[in-house]
Amino acid sequence: MTKKTRKLLLYPVEIEPMEEGGFFAYCPSLQGCHAEGQTYAQVLENIEAVIKAHLEIRKEHNETVSNVSFGEDAKLVVNLPILIQA
Repeated sequence: MTKKTRKLLLYPVEIEPMEEGGFFAYCPSLQGCHAEGQTYAQVLENIEAVIKAHLEIRKEHNETVSNVSFGEDAKLVVNLPILIQA
């Protein structure tokens, strides 16, 4: 049995509040990848699902996609948005 390799792919995602409430997220480096959610957690979950689906479709069509990847043991530092009441 061969070990399946995994790699961490990094894509920038921009999140902005919507006038009607909730949030809109999009990935500028992957055309058509955008999602909405009522909370930050929900919009992050939704955009992750959209990006994964986009990458799977590109893979099925043997299309390459640029990305930044790290090995499985690499240290990753991210800025996590935390909303608090002021």
